[in-house]
Amino acid sequence: MARAGGITNAVNVGIAVQADWGNREFISHVSLNVRRLFEFLLQFEATTKSKLASLNEKLDTLERRLELLEVQVGTASANPSLFSM
Repeated sequence: MARAGGITNAVNVGIAVQADWGNREFISHVSLNVRRLFEFLLQFEATTKSKLASLNEKLDTLERRLELLEVQVGTASANPSLFSM
């Protein structure tokens, strides 16, 4: 009878070890995917900041051009004689 109990304990230990390895493997996969997600987010942030900076420069240029055109139109409206021949 003692031997049967020993086999049962060995089987239970074997099952526990297999479950533990399964859990460790799952945790390893989750950790790897979290690391990949983190790296993706860092790269995404850097790329997005760069693109937004570029767009901001272009927008500043367009705003300056628009201000210049507004001044030119205002000047032309105030002095219509500039366009008469």
